[in-house]
Amino acid sequence: MVADQNSLKVSKYFLLIFFTILFTSKSYSDNYLLSKIIELDEPWGSSFINKDEIIVTEKGGKIKIVNINSKKISEVKHNLNFLDIGQGGLLDIIHQNNNLWISYTEDRGNWETSTSIAKAKLDKKKLNFKNIFQANPPIDSGYHFGSRLVIKGDYLFASAGERGQGMIAQDPTKHPGSIIRIHLDGSIPKDNPKFKDKPNWLPEIYQIGIRNPQGLTLSKFDGKIYMSNHGAKGGDWFGEAKKGENYGWKILGWGGRNYSGSKIGPKWKPGFTKAIQYWVPSIAASAITIYKGEEFKEWNGHALITSLKDKSLRKLIFNDLSNVKEEIIFKNKIGRIRDIQIHPVNGKIYFLAGNKLWMMEKS
Repeated sequence: MVADQNSLKVSKYFLLIFFTILFTSKSYSDNYLLSKIIELDEPWGSSFINKDEIIVTEKGGKIKIVNINSKKISEVKHNLNFLDIGQGGLLDIIHQNNNLWISYTEDRGNWETSTSIAKAKLDKKKLNFKNIFQANPPIDSGYHFGSRLVIKGDYLFASAGERGQGMIAQDPTKHPGSIIRIHLDGSIPKDNPKFKDKPNWLPEIYQIGIRNPQGLTLSKFDGKIYMSNHGAKGGDWFGEAKKGENYGWKILGWGGRNYSGSKIGPKWKPGFTKAIQYWVPSIAASAITIYKGEEFKEWNGHALITSLKDKSLRKLIFNDLSNVKEEIIFKNKIGRIRDIQIHPVNGKIYFLAGNKLWMMEKS
């Protein structure tokens, strides 16, 4: 009798665990498959150059082309004067019309570096990059470089982190902590804020007050530029890039605190740009995209947010800003997610995560 009672308790215990796991799994989307394509070494940025090949940067300095079908990897030589230091190295890369743009940590001498942007014609053997932008001043720091790149028409948008310097993000005479807007050849648009109503701003600056923005994307639905940003201890956010505006770092803390635990400032106050979604505690928001494709067509127009800290993919429905809806698609499955790309033809999703290239498709 005692043995039967013990067996019953054990059965109830395992049944409880089963339903707990079942309930937990139901809080995530389960209509997808994740497949590993190839191994990489600290991959950071990626861009499709055609329907079969994706070009990838590795933070340590290599640029590689991956055939997603054959899984063949080829390394491309380059001439970038980069420095692999702290969070810096080779960062984002973007391809359009047989041209490449790359953001990277440029070695400016004496351990000073900048978030810089260079352009080259696509060559699968050797890339001859030429600088079109340098974030000034160069700073001796291994922190908060940003940096993502987005093309909208003849404009190149780029995010430049504040290099751990805090209030430098409030100084529009310095590039760190801002969104940059230049033409594809590096020339400066004549309608940037400096030439309108911000005469003391540097001519390349589009928006200020940002800490460490590692997500930047163009929505093909409303034509707007959106970004994600790391807070400190809490205070990550997703929001829109707005011309001539200020997100408030380090006057605002966006709900977060300094790593020491001390308070930074209010989450938001009038006079500053308000984000669409905040995360406290931090998820370490990384690359983002506004999904458009066939594979997950029910997600069209929704934001996909990747994270480093909790290794998650999150979906935001934000067409009604008074009722933003968030769903965790998956978590702790492929490691720290650094980048996300949508296949230009079939809409399958590709991630750089956990030193690998992954593909996500419908199950």
